[in-house]
Formats: sequence, structure tokens, C-alpha cells
Amino acid sequence: MRHRSLFQLLTLIGLAALVLTACGGSSKKKSSASSGNSGGTLMTVAKGAPSGSPDPQINYTLQEWQLLIITHDGLLGFKRASGTEGTKLVPDLATAIPKPQDGGKTFVFHIRKGIKFSDGKELKPSDVTYTFERLFKIGQSPNAGTWYNVIVGGDACVKTPATCDLSKGVIADDAAGTVTFHLTKGDPEFFDKLAVPFAFILPTGTPNKELQLPPAGTGPYKFVQYNPNKQIKLVRNTNFKEWSKDAQPNGNPDVIIQKFGLSAEAEVTQVENGQADWVFDTPPSDRLNEISTKYANQVHVNPLTAVWYWAFNVRVPPFNNLQARQAVNFATDRNALVKIYGGPKLAVPTCQILPPNFPGYKPYCPYTKNPGSGKWTAPDMAKAKQLVAASGTKGASVKVNTDTVETDKALGLYFVGLLNKLGYKASLQALSPDIQYPYCQNSKNQVQFCWSSWYQDYPAASDFLNILLGCSSFIPNSNASPNIAEFCDKPIQAQMDQALQQGITDPSGANTKWQAIDKAVTDQAPWVSLFNPKFVDFLSKRVKGYQFSPQWYFLLAQASVK
Repeated sequence: MRHRSLFQLLTLIGLAALVLTACGGSSKKKSSASSGNSGGTLMTVAKGAPSGSPDPQINYTLQEWQLLIITHDGLLGFKRASGTEGTKLVPDLATAIPKPQDGGKTFVFHIRKGIKFSDGKELKPSDVTYTFERLFKIGQSPNAGTWYNVIVGGDACVKTPATCDLSKGVIADDAAGTVTFHLTKGDPEFFDKLAVPFAFILPTGTPNKELQLPPAGTGPYKFVQYNPNKQIKLVRNTNFKEWSKDAQPNGNPDVIIQKFGLSAEAEVTQVENGQADWVFDTPPSDRLNEISTKYANQVHVNPLTAVWYWAFNVRVPPFNNLQARQAVNFATDRNALVKIYGGPKLAVPTCQILPPNFPGYKPYCPYTKNPGSGKWTAPDMAKAKQLVAASGTKGASVKVNTDTVETDKALGLYFVGLLNKLGYKASLQALSPDIQYPYCQNSKNQVQFCWSSWYQDYPAASDFLNILLGCSSFIPNSNASPNIAEFCDKPIQAQMDQALQQGITDPSGANTKWQAIDKAVTDQAPWVSLFNPKFVDFLSKRVKGYQFSPQWYFLLAQASVK
């Protein structure tokens, strides 16, 4: 089960007034954890606590994951660095990245010695087995049954969580200091999945139930407060000793706090006044011009590996017709949608599934005037109207589904107007953000045209193409069916399966296959892909050593505030 990506919680709201002429290059400056001094308190502010449970094996939000990566560790991790370096996997609790055995179905990890949890217990290989069994036993981990059931015994654990037994799939040898994973089949993304918080190692004996405070971890910090009505507080883990700067460097602040309950307006004011150091939420539109001019050196804009899109339901009229789907793609003015979002400083038009600077990406856009460059240039309304006429769908009723967030609703109203121009009878259905996406996922609701977005879980082409448009990701009558287009093309799925298999031993060759798959899916038009967004960080003037990871975004612990 997978929710819309964790990064969806970073939806950029109301950016129409943004002028960032002085800020676009700020994130390109080289910086490191050595900038500034250690010590002090990093004060961050957010409108509310991370949604869902604070338990690390349940929570699926960037907001909490940004904190969990500095309190806990996995066997592997993503390098704590900016730019493409931040997408690289490095050994974390393991001494090395193991080579695949048995066709990618067996991996032997050697566990580092002398590492202690924040409660003083020493890390042992058997903690790894315990952690993965707990992942299933708590029964609420969103991806246990789709990411980790490939472990031998995993499917049985999904069926009967309380009696989960991974003794044949995760074999620990405390004396030898090893953990051996046996998989039922090769999984080219398995290492990526070991590097995200669901798989961060917990001490044996951690209760097999949802926790309201993350348990002991091995990182440089530990949680001491998690009050969803007030704040989260992290302090130094005195048992921590740096074993890898790439995987888990020493943090700079002594204390990291995230306070809740302020409006976005108040958050910005506090940062401007030096009362807070970082705004988690997007600054409101009426403050963006102000911060980009008066506080230009404190604003950082970074491209995201993400895509905003509208999904057609390819099984429900009128968009079970390929020509109708292609018609809407040709008619869409992506520049107008970028303008609604905040302008070209904050988004780049796209026609395809994969985002730029991502494995398997090659520019491709057939739905534009004068195609061939790979880029979108302008809508082609004449072509669109020809396709609508040829499809025989003109006059059909279409309900355009979005949420009530200002920007998302504005995008919905744009498509209502566009569909009416194309000869359809379109109307808007705007639902509250907490129910809109589950509503679109459930095929019982027969949603015809739905807004969504996707932000990478980890840098793999399949995290977009197979998860969002693969046959197995369509789960009928379920609120947890990420393939909201209900798209299943068996020949394309066969290509995906081949690319996944090849990726186990030949990632480069597999990425060439993903390029072709991206093109094939785009030609079938299950979506109107809109744009690839960028993100804005606003920091206080005392923050030094800013780094933006493509995987984790602002690296909080690497900033200096003293």
C-alpha cells in the first residue's frame, strides 16, 4: 500500500506573486557542514505536526523523515550531500554495499561494531531481524506489503502480521556480525528501500504497536518530545560517534525544535525577525516578493524530482478513448498552468512521466505545436478539436476532481474551461485535501479526471512509471491504489518487468529501457502531465552551511546557527 508520495505534503500554495530574480542561483553555492560552528538551537516552524502516526515504521511524510534521518539509520543511506551526490547510496550501519548473490536474491550485510542506540544498547545484527518483523507486526506500515514482502516470509507476514516470522528471510548472526537477506525474487530497488525510514533499525524489544514517540535510534540526535499540538524536540544523542560522514555526519546544532500552530504569515515574520530559523511551509504569496527582495540571500530555490499531473480514468467514458485523452493533452496550455502555480521561476512545463535529471529521463513531448525538440512550446487547439471530433466523445459530461487548496482548485477551474471549449460538459468537484486523493484512488467512485502529483520516494524510474502506471498498482475498490488512471497496458508492463529484472545487475542498461517505457506510456496519454516544480526555502540570516539534498531536501543537522 502506498500513499501519494511523502513529498506531496510540500504542495506549494499560492505562489502567483513570486519574484525571485535574486534567488535562483543561491542553492548552487557550495556549502558544507563545516560552515559555521556547532552548538546552539535550530528553531524551525510549521503550521502543524507531520500527518499520521509519529512511529517511524508508519509515518510517510517528508516533514518527519527530515528528522528521522538524523535520529535513526538504515543498513544503507543516501549520501548527505547536495546535488546529484545526494542520490548516491552509501553504507550506513553496514560496512559496505554487498554484491548480489543468487541472481539478486541474496545479500550479506556486515554490521558495524561499537554502534549504540540512544538508550545505550549496542547495535546487533539480531536487531535487524527484529526491526523487519516489527515492520509487519504493527500492521499499519504503508509499504510493508508492497516494498518489503519480497523478503522470504514477507507475504505470510502480510496475511498474519501478529505471527510474522522472517527467520528464513532475514538471518542474523550476532557472533559473525552479519545479516543475510533472502528475497523471493530480485528487486532492483531493494537497496533504496533499505535507505528510507521504514527500514531504519530499532532496538530489539521495541513494542510491536504504534508508538507516539519514535524509539531509540543510532543517529546523532534523539527525540525527547513529540507533542502534535506544540512541538517536536531533538537533542544530541550522547552515545553517538561518527562512523561515516557520507552516511551520518555529526550534526551542528545541539538542539533542533519544530514548533507548531503558527500561520504561514507568522512563520515568515518570525524568520525575518530572527525568532525562527526556517519555515517548513511555503511562504504565502503576499510575502514572496518581500522576502525575495529584502532577504534575497536567505531564499533558496531548488528543482524537485517531481511531477504535477491530471490523471484520466482510462476505463471510464469519455477518456477510455485514446484520441480524447490525446486531444486534451494537445489543448493544454502548460504555460498558463505554470503561471497559476507561480511562474517559470518555480516550475517547468512537461509532457512526460519522468522528471528531468532522473534515471531513465530523456526529453519527450509529442503534445505540442511543432514537436520534435522534446520540449513543450505551445498548445495546438486545432489538432485537439480534430481529435475530439474523431473520438466521437464530444458532448460527454466530465467531472473534474481536485482539492480545495487554492492553487489546486485554480488548476481544476482551468480544465473545466478547457474541456468546455473542446465541446465537453465539464464541472468542478473540489474535495477537502484529506479525502480527495483516497477518493480518486478508489475505482468505485469512477472519477473521470483527477488532479495529483508525485515526488520521488527514491531515485528510480520505476518509482514513477511502475508505481503510478503499472498494472499491479491498480487495486480495484481500494483507497490505496496509486494508479489512479487505472492504466494497464500489458505489452508496456512486460517492458517494465524486463527493465526491473535487468536493473538488478545492469542499472545503466535498465535506464535505457525506462527511457523507451516513458515514451510509450506518454504516447498512451493516461495523464496530462503539467510541470516539474521547484521548491523555496526561507532561512534566518544566522543559518550557515545550507545544503539541499534531492532526496531529503534541507539537511537540517548540517546547518549551523552559532
